[in-house]
Amino acid sequence: MIRYAYIIPFLPLLSFFINIAVGKRLPRKGDWFFLATIAACLAMSIGIFYEVFRAYDPNFKYHVVLPWMSVGDRAVFNTGILIDNLTAVMLLVVTGVSTLVHLFSVGYMHGDPRYNRFFAYLSIFSFSMLGLVLAESFFFIYIFWELVGLSSYLLIGFWFEKKSAADACKKAFIVNRVGDFGFLIGILIIYATCGVLGYDDVFLAIGEGKLSGTLLTLAGIGVFAGAIGKSAQFPLHVWLPDAMEGPTPVSALIHAATMVAAGVYLVGRVYPIFTPDAFLVIAYIGLITLFISATIALTQNDIKRVLAYSTISQLGFMIMGLGVGGFTAGLAHLTTHAAFKACLFLGSGSIIHAVHSQDIREMGALRKKMPISCISWLWTAWITEPEPRKRHALNAAWVARCASPAV
Repeated sequence: MIRYAYIIPFLPLLSFFINIAVGKRLPRKGDWFFLATIAACLAMSIGIFYEVFRAYDPNFKYHVVLPWMSVGDRAVFNTGILIDNLTAVMLLVVTGVSTLVHLFSVGYMHGDPRYNRFFAYLSIFSFSMLGLVLAESFFFIYIFWELVGLSSYLLIGFWFEKKSAADACKKAFIVNRVGDFGFLIGILIIYATCGVLGYDDVFLAIGEGKLSGTLLTLAGIGVFAGAIGKSAQFPLHVWLPDAMEGPTPVSALIHAATMVAAGVYLVGRVYPIFTPDAFLVIAYIGLITLFISATIALTQNDIKRVLAYSTISQLGFMIMGLGVGGFTAGLAHLTTHAAFKACLFLGSGSIIHAVHSQDIREMGALRKKMPISCISWLWTAWITEPEPRKRHALNAAWVARCASPAV
């Protein structure tokens, strides 16, 4: 299955082009086809995950490189895929959440006049994110990095008739470009000193001393600037709460599990290039972010904005963990957060769809009217708390909240 991993990102790309060409003419506007393609990606990702971890090897790596473009005699750019333990986990996270979001969108977006276009945007986003995960060089991860930014702009501003949604997508796009400029500067420093852009080649060149000292620290901070933008870290965290103006499935896909996790994934992927000084910057940024966003969340009344600030706070924990040397802990929390926050966003979508409001002060006494949503929220809170005593307290609190009268 690993040999055919390159097919995974092209399946959503195929569904995107079919949607654009004949989507409106297909039965049910083709939603069954788009769901089938992302489910096929999930099946292949499960197969890859099984092959990688059935005989666990911490040094496992499947690396295929092909020449892509040459400029003159010296500048040669390669394309290919890189699969290791981190890639196998991220493939499962991205395709798993994307499949659930596609399925949820069939009901949530039913009746929308641009129904098939929404699935087209989901497909191009999935293609971009899967390409980012499988990229084997700084050059191609930057290309897919920008494609993720473009597709998120389209999804956040899907209901562009609303001024708030139109403003939110522009704000997200512009703020992310600030971080991406730093990312580009970091890549240019690496290429100017090392002459290569493949991950393994760059790590080898750094080991040989071609890039070291202050310049290496600046390159690492530049690359991390891209993560600051995508993962909504301080001071570029301001775009994420406003991005809740997009449809709720978009919030679950982009702002809980995949796009915002791309920054954390990037830090983990290029971990060897960071110097102690760069790690100190990463840790401080994560610490400031998690504290500020968690306190802001306490003052919010919009259910999706509460979850948005919670997401920023959890991303701060991941970044701080990576900054203090907790490589495994930071990336492990990436996977757990993707699961439970996607569940919370989809659960909030169910409530919003039923209540026709996002103000938590207008919600209450929903346990009997929406038992399935109540159970899903209780279950999500239960599985994310490791201590049994706190689990029982959370369950009691949620039951009391669900059963309380509306304010």
